[in-house]
Amino acid sequence: MSTIPFTKGHGTGNDFVIVADPDGDLDLTGEQIAALTDRRFGIGADGLLRVVRSAAIDAGAHTPDAEWFMDYRNADGSVAEMCGNGVRVFVKYLLSAGLATLAPGETLRIGTRAGTKSVTLSDNGFEVDLGLWRPEAGDVLVRGRGLAVARPGLGIDVGNPHVVVALSSSDELEQLDLTVQPVLDPLPPAGANVEFVVPAEPLVHDGVGAIRMRVFERGVGETLSCGTGVAASALAVRHWAGPTAPDRWTVDVAGGRLGVRVVRTDAGERVLLSGPASLVFSGEVALV
Repeated sequence: MSTIPFTKGHGTGNDFVIVADPDGDLDLTGEQIAALTDRRFGIGADGLLRVVRSAAIDAGAHTPDAEWFMDYRNADGSVAEMCGNGVRVFVKYLLSAGLATLAPGETLRIGTRAGTKSVTLSDNGFEVDLGLWRPEAGDVLVRGRGLAVARPGLGIDVGNPHVVVALSSSDELEQLDLTVQPVLDPLPPAGANVEFVVPAEPLVHDGVGAIRMRVFERGVGETLSCGTGVAASALAVRHWAGPTAPDRWTVDVAGGRLGVRVVRTDAGERVLLSGPASLVFSGEVALV
């Protein structure tokens, strides 16, 4: 039985097992990843981040403009395109391990299955440019335990798929039972993370919008935070609020607070996510 070193990290409570594999020598199976992330019999995490050089990743995910590639897997071992909290934790690990540097004003590029993401330092940790976003055509009907009736949801793509549902009150948000996966009709081809949001009162203060959010992540379940879900939620509420809505937002999740801002470019609107990242402990674990 072989052992591998690992580090545990999190971004606003969205936690990850981090495994360094610079040369791409490890071939972790879905079953091994599920065992490592198991909260009772393993290390415990919402997902796994494999730290591998882009040159060593399979050709389908190769990002030659970034030295490092974030191979992200959900807790059930399934492959995911992107993770906004995961990118920040990934960068925190690279800096701590001496594998990269990032000074104020500099940009560190990270490869993902949703393309290369640029990361900079921010006042509250790191800011990740998630790229261009788009709303999906048509509503998705969402049924969730604790909701009296199904609600329409807006599909938002920020490198991975999301469906955002607006609720009327904090009570409605808190009574949701997200131990049961929400049902989507129609179900997007690749599934989707599902976010439930409630606006703050007032929605906008000093030019900054504010909302609360809970999330059910594909392949994981309810998590304390979801970075791309935070971005999708802010974008959905901004979309519903109309052309006078602000470009800066704060989003409160169970694990803390994250920032979202929208930058307008000739190619369209880019969305950026900012927040903290922490490394908790390191050790070795047996692979079974």
